[in-house]
Amino acid sequence: MNKEIKIAIVEDDENLRFLVSSRLSQEGYTILETGNGATAIDLILKEQPNIVLLDWMLPEKEGSEVCAYVREKGFDKIIIMMTAKSQDLDKIDAFSFGASDYVTKPFNMDVLVAMLDSKVKYALQNKTEINKFGNMEHHPNTHSLLANNKKIELTILENRILLYFLNNKNKVISRDDLMMEVWGYNSDVNTRTLDMHIVRLRKKIEHNADSPEFLQTVRGVGYRFNDES
Repeated sequence: MNKEIKIAIVEDDENLRFLVSSRLSQEGYTILETGNGATAIDLILKEQPNIVLLDWMLPEKEGSEVCAYVREKGFDKIIIMMTAKSQDLDKIDAFSFGASDYVTKPFNMDVLVAMLDSKVKYALQNKTEINKFGNMEHHPNTHSLLANNKKIELTILENRILLYFLNNKNKVISRDDLMMEVWGYNSDVNTRTLDMHIVRLRKKIEHNADSPEFLQTVRGVGYRFNDES
């Protein structure tokens, strides 16, 4: 079934690019591809793909540079960074260059397809994909918040955590479930790292981070995103 969804694959490893391109074509996606950071910018801005799979390490321009540049030019669709497992995800997360999400290499092709199908389904159901709470709007594709016409940047992990909570409002979420959702099954992240990200996120979304209105701690279990709107 042709989903009429365009996916741009930006990857300089020709073998990997061929494998991903072939599989996603079989799944019915329209595929665009390049192995160069500079040409990727022209491709993305001209073709406006629904999803960009963007390698971190590229010739001429790094993936983070490509991502930041097209965001500046107004590209607001989903950009998924492809990163090597050996790279430090916390280091990548420290840069606010506009990625919507990331997937670590080597990845299972079935897992990648399931991830893309989920994002496509969600995007089609929520074309604007803007979540509102309090006086804030969350724009997950550009990992940002808008509050009183002021833009607040989120890191990739903050964005992923907040989106998960907004899709599960008023539910108690255990730390284990949250870590599995945000970092994945193969992660060695600990609860201290999770709690650190929660603290950082609270500083961006709460009027008083020490007495949170939205992202509340449920002692001994995890967290709950409180929003009755």
